[in-house]
Amino acid sequence: MKVTLFDYGAGNLHSLAKALGGPGATVVIEADPVRATQTDVLVLPGVGAFAAAAQRLAPGRKAIRDALESGLPCLGICLGMQLFFEASEEGPGEGLGILEGPVTKLKARRVPQMGWNRVDPHPAPLPPIAYYANSYVCRPEDPDCITAWSIHEDDRFAAAVRYKNVVGVQFHPEKSSAAGVQFLRTFVSRFSE
Repeated sequence: MKVTLFDYGAGNLHSLAKALGGPGATVVIEADPVRATQTDVLVLPGVGAFAAAAQRLAPGRKAIRDALESGLPCLGICLGMQLFFEASEEGPGEGLGILEGPVTKLKARRVPQMGWNRVDPHPAPLPPIAYYANSYVCRPEDPDCITAWSIHEDDRFAAAVRYKNVVGVQFHPEKSSAAGVQFLRTFVSRFSE
């Protein structure tokens, strides 16, 4: 099974690739957004700024969007989840627009949110607590796409979303201990048959 990490010029690809590389999975890193769709599972990693990532995504936005609409499994992590939406308060640029709703700055005194936080509910395979490193969060218009929530100070936001074979998580599973790595490998294994 081929798992492709789309490289939009941000960090943490090595730790994410290592966490995804379970039995039967070959992980590749691809900077071309059109070639990134030629895979069994696409992963949009979670470090960087929305504007820069949207700019790297732009030449392949239609190809990626069409592939996701056609059923390509995709996992978006933190910024990767935010790219499923149309735009972000963080900066200019156009996301994929497969989910509607704004991406806004956390409504909290302490921003960014750095550290462990609850994921509630945490239906399998989501971990019950996970590691976050974010200043912005997704606010989907369709509450039915939200599969889990988290709260930072008094701000309740989507911790996980789902659309077709697309799953987004605001937390960093690759930094969320054994439960986070298990979540990543379970997601990939669901599409290996």
